Amino acid sequence: MEPTKADDNGDVLHEFFPFFKVYKDGRVERLMPMEKLKVPPSEDAEVRSRDATISSEPAVLARVFVPRGLGPAERLPVLIYIHGGGFSIGSAFHRGYHEYVSSLAAEARVVAVSVEYRLAPENPIPACYDDAWAATQWALGHAGGNGPDQWLNEHGDFGRVYVAGDSAGANISHSVAVRIGRTGLAAGVRIAGMAMVHPYFGGTDDDKMWLYMCPENGGRDDPRLKPPPEDLAGVGCEKVLVFVAQRDHLRGRGLWYCEELKRSGWGGSVEVVEHEGESHVFHLLKPHCDKALDLKGKLVAFLKGT
Repeated sequence: MEPTKADDNGDVLHEFFPFFKVYKDGRVERLMPMEKLKVPPSEDAEVRSRDATISSEPAVLARVFVPRGLGPAERLPVLIYIHGGGFSIGSAFHRGYHEYVSSLAAEARVVAVSVEYRLAPENPIPACYDDAWAATQWALGHAGGNGPDQWLNEHGDFGRVYVAGDSAGANISHSVAVRIGRTGLAAGVRIAGMAMVHPYFGGTDDDKMWLYMCPENGGRDDPRLKPPPEDLAGVGCEKVLVFVAQRDHLRGRGLWYCEELKRSGWGGSVEVVEHEGESHVFHLLKPHCDKALDLKGKLVAFLKGT
């Protein structure tokens, strides 16, 4: 993804289509603005949701989802979901992500925490990684039953925690799992699995945009773009499910990740699911098509531990 310098009006400094433009005065224009597509938390027939503040400075938020009809002592797996969008667009509050995570909470019967991280380039990388880690620590901090969110306190089963994300969110999910492996977990907390849908792990023209958004980087071999064997060997979960799409330009790197994970000496199990004839994040763009329903069905089964 080649940054362009436009001299037609002297104002545009960089453009990364289809994500954003940066102007000489520092202003950022998103080419797919999503503010109008954000929705508030809701009280739906099957799922309730509400927003939580992870931290005020920096501002990190999350949307928490819980299925209706739970008994007072009923415990469900906890899902930490990290949205995609090239690290620069998207939101846990976007209608598409709100509806998707809500459907996962209903169908998989999980308590879900959907992370609203700060976006680049205004908030340079690693802000998104740090925010996802802060939200993960916040969620896991409810394991003792005395956290700030009563739904997590009362209904979260922290012996069955899952981390999941799509595209850039899948990349961030890997980073979270690596940090879990390095730091360990409190007694009674177990990361049962990680699910990644169409993950981004460098090796494409998109790297130019990532490197621009991350001023302090290690080039194309940066471990966040190209996870080294020692990071892969320390991924802190028991099983990994990776979805790839045949027509997705990130397909090859998703398959590369799976093979490198197996070779690293990591002791868990990894499964790959490929959907033929489909492109990047097709499950969000056309969520009711047969293959999108198949993808969600397999993800739901994974979250149920079946």
